[in-house]
Amino acid sequence: MGLGDKMQNKGEELAGKAKEAVGDATDNPRLQAEGEADQAGAKAKQAGEHVKDAAKDVKDGLGE
Repeated sequence: MGLGDKMQNKGEELAGKAKEAVGDATDNPRLQAEGEADQAGAKAKQAGEHVKDAAKDVKDGLGE
């Protein structure tokens, strides 16, 4: 996973946290739910990137 991807995914996660916090503060359940969904999406992307990294590490280890 490239550094740019990591930063983008983390940024999306943080934006989701902020959106959720604003939803909590303003008693807006729709905004709160959107924030939670944004966080879940960012975490899923991060997990997918970790799987790709692990597969590449295994492939590199077998090639030695």
